[in-house]
Amino acid sequence: MRILVANVNTTQSMTDSIAAQARGIAAPGTEIVGITPRFGADSCEGNFESYLAAIAVMDRVVHYPEPFDAVIQAGYGEHGREGLQELLDVPVVDITEAAASTAMFLGHKYSVVTTLDRAVPLIEDRLKLAGLDARCASVRASGMAVLELEAEPERAVEAIISEALLAVREDHAEVIVLGCGGMAGLDEQIRQRAGVPVVDGVAAAVTIAESLVRMQLSTSKVRTYATPRPKTVIGWPLAANDVPATV
Repeated sequence: MRILVANVNTTQSMTDSIAAQARGIAAPGTEIVGITPRFGADSCEGNFESYLAAIAVMDRVVHYPEPFDAVIQAGYGEHGREGLQELLDVPVVDITEAAASTAMFLGHKYSVVTTLDRAVPLIEDRLKLAGLDARCASVRASGMAVLELEAEPERAVEAIISEALLAVREDHAEVIVLGCGGMAGLDEQIRQRAGVPVVDGVAAAVTIAESLVRMQLSTSKVRTYATPRPKTVIGWPLAANDVPATV
């Protein structure tokens, strides 16, 4: 089984970190391939960068030269999952939905701890669109920019833990969700300090993607995520004839 794990930004070191976290949870026999967009921003922290990343990830995935069994979109609260589902005939799992749905198995309410405050509304909107907002106690910002998670990991952990503790005490969260792909691998440190289950979206997405592949399930194509109708597409990298023949 081969799973593509798509970073939504162009920072290769973050792709490597996300892929390493995915490999750590993947079952024997699962090949994890981390992919980085060919264009876009070095971090995604707003709507413009998120929509740009959506196009960039679609472009990168459809140009991947080898067969694959599933795709993980490794950006928390980012746009684009729906487009991938239209383009592909394999399962597409977004870490936002994977993490939140996993958290609901572990407690009554969960809270998301993310990066900057400007990302909070985007995450709230994505959770609402996915129907996962009813059991979300809060979405909290750590104040750490995406690239600072790598540059200052110790400060990042402390900032995330501080917000996680507030979420548990003040918002009555029983589970913490890490709200950024760049936080991959920090779950155990935060769990020890916060005293509640901590869900890393990358790890959750890998296990869900593997399960869907094993059950031979993929996206329904009868309506919402039907294959795009043939059209002339100009002016951007994903030309109509680039869509894989399998769709």
